[in-house]
Amino acid sequence: MVTTEKPAYKVVGTRPIRHDGVDKVIGRAEYGADVRLPGMLHGAVLRSPHAHARILGIDSSRAEAHPGVRAVVTNADFPSGEGDGSGDAGEVGRADNVLARDRVLYVGHAVAAVAAVDQHTAEDALALIDVQYEVLPHVMDVRDAMLDGAPILDETRRTAEPDGSTGDTPTNVALHIHHEKGDVEAGFAAADLVIEREYRTTMAHQGYIEPHNSTAYWNKDNELTIWTSTQGLFAVRDSVAGMLNLPVKSVKVQPVEIGGGFGGKIPDYLSPPAALLSRKTGRPVQFIMPRKEVLEATGPTSGTYVRIKIGAKRDGTFTALQAWMAYEAGAYPGSPMGAGAMCVFAPYDCENQIVDGYDVVLNKPKTAAYRAPGAPASEYAAESVIDEIAEALDRDPLELRMQNSAVEGTSRADGFTYGPIGHEQCLQTAQASPHYQSELSGENRGRGVASGFWFNIGFETSMAAQVQADGTVPLVMGAVDIGGSRVSAAMQLAEALGIAAEDVKPHIVDTDSVGFTFLTGGSRTAFANGWAAYECAMDIRRQMEERAATIWDCAREDVGYGDDGVIRGPNDEDGAAQQFSFQELAGELPNTGGGIVGRADVSKTSHGPAFATHIVDVAVDPETGKVDILRYTAIQDAGTAIHPSYVEGQMQGGAAQGVGMALNEEYIWDDKGRMVNSSLLDYRMPTALDLPMLDTIIVEVPNPGHPYGVRGVGEVPIIPPAPALHAAIYNAIGERMRTLPMSPTRILERTLPDDD
Repeated sequence: MVTTEKPAYKVVGTRPIRHDGVDKVIGRAEYGADVRLPGMLHGAVLRSPHAHARILGIDSSRAEAHPGVRAVVTNADFPSGEGDGSGDAGEVGRADNVLARDRVLYVGHAVAAVAAVDQHTAEDALALIDVQYEVLPHVMDVRDAMLDGAPILDETRRTAEPDGSTGDTPTNVALHIHHEKGDVEAGFAAADLVIEREYRTTMAHQGYIEPHNSTAYWNKDNELTIWTSTQGLFAVRDSVAGMLNLPVKSVKVQPVEIGGGFGGKIPDYLSPPAALLSRKTGRPVQFIMPRKEVLEATGPTSGTYVRIKIGAKRDGTFTALQAWMAYEAGAYPGSPMGAGAMCVFAPYDCENQIVDGYDVVLNKPKTAAYRAPGAPASEYAAESVIDEIAEALDRDPLELRMQNSAVEGTSRADGFTYGPIGHEQCLQTAQASPHYQSELSGENRGRGVASGFWFNIGFETSMAAQVQADGTVPLVMGAVDIGGSRVSAAMQLAEALGIAAEDVKPHIVDTDSVGFTFLTGGSRTAFANGWAAYECAMDIRRQMEERAATIWDCAREDVGYGDDGVIRGPNDEDGAAQQFSFQELAGELPNTGGGIVGRADVSKTSHGPAFATHIVDVAVDPETGKVDILRYTAIQDAGTAIHPSYVEGQMQGGAAQGVGMALNEEYIWDDKGRMVNSSLLDYRMPTALDLPMLDTIIVEVPNPGHPYGVRGVGEVPIIPPAPALHAAIYNAIGERMRTLPMSPTRILERTLPDDD
């Protein structure tokens, strides 16, 4: 670990056992599929076999008459005005994607849902629903979708331009954004070297092991309760309430554990049909999505086309940076193009930049967030061109990045100006690392490096903590735990109170039991939870001072709460020091006015920009095209590592997913728009057998916008793997692979002679 100057914390930076660890290890933790309710029915979803078609009619009478079937719902069962998509809650969901309205827009688009006495009956009934389609032309490539004459998914759609205007004709381009600083033309004119390249990436899935699920019960009091594996309890509540035209007070979302999400469990595909079926039947209804449907019908990340142009002087100084990017949104607008545009050149300081991004719909499933959504594609392209510039100028790739690194005061093209950041420290740490200092020899072997960037911000977060008479502190929160956020919040509360992490008992509660809390994602949770925990602790500290002052019969101003958890007051009449430990004063609370509850509702706008630099060594088999990773080191600025083990785990997990996107993972389509590899056997994710130990080095440049210096850590590590592997493969075989994934097939296509 590389650390800059920071306070000597007692809890922060240690490695306590996670609070929910035992439950998960022994199988006691309850996930969405574990929910069992009396009289529960089971659901199944009928999905479109066509990539694009008009729905002429749906006849569900035979299914409804089938023994064991209790109800069938379609888009027509949504309240008037909601099924057209007006219940859209952004990333969380939209009614016409949950159940198609007048058109199906991709293979797998949900058309109807059935509730039956068991799963097999529900699935059998799907074949009895008669749907009449008029098949329409479809479009599957992002650039084809932008052309005049392309099949149009929505005749009312017009391009929203940066100046606020819209086009005059129907289009598949939903949004165009433009960021600019300086004079790019002058920058390229001043360059001694200009390199422009095109890059393509394919859709890739988050690959969480637990499939989507939801159980809903709409009771006779018109109150709806939902149990679902989600990254945002309140997001589901608000989305479902909007789609079903209910006040939010009538919808309660109960927390269950989540078996992976990475952004893909932000959208909610199953709660609305489960709720509609429950209302029809008066019984709880549960859906568990089959793996094939997870891959075909839930949001992957975007496929992209990115064009990068960079100018540099002979001494390596960047003079101009330009990006043109088209992102697949799937069937509905909302690709992560905006984040990709923000991040594409974010690690670098260049006064002349232009970034244009396009959000494009086409006949594929609606995209969803996937760990640093949008950034892996754009930064893969930018970093790969930087690697070519380093080669052309005969420069060490880390030194070239260091020369042009963003620093405190650097402004991005989108206008954001950095405070203290750690990209330079990551590069310096990479240069000095044992990995980079080691020799790599042998045929068809290569080493690559790359950097990555992601932002994070707080958003609204609520917590409450109660001091118990035995000195323990139950902590109530609304942020779903992914990656150890329970323990992170508990540790930051404990640090502020001067008690042990084990004395804090964190609980994730339902949407009726805590204030609004934004979803878990975007590297915000440890950052925002930390702020809320800190404010909770400050509230408790003030009240503990007041209680001690009452006991000692002195002014509160004469009482101080120390960071060691000791409350100190003025000397007594005999001149003896008066003090309570936290536990001692907690024991006095029942007899001196009752318990103490600390509360916090925060919405911080401070940022914690985070950077990483990765190093990778590979061996490429020239006969099979297979890439073996020999050694991997991830270096990342965490600001302050609250629990270093979990930071290391995030770095390793993100790197592993980035390797998958870079080398193997992709959606493969046939000419009818059908995904042909919709199983975990054919959708090739890396396993422990494909990777060596992923070494980590944590850099700590504290974030001044957080009480403990935290920066988000979950997103950044997925960004550098693809460009680092791109460079390593080039150095191994002399071919630059400009399409992801860099699979064995693509490598052989580039390396084998034509007659082979």
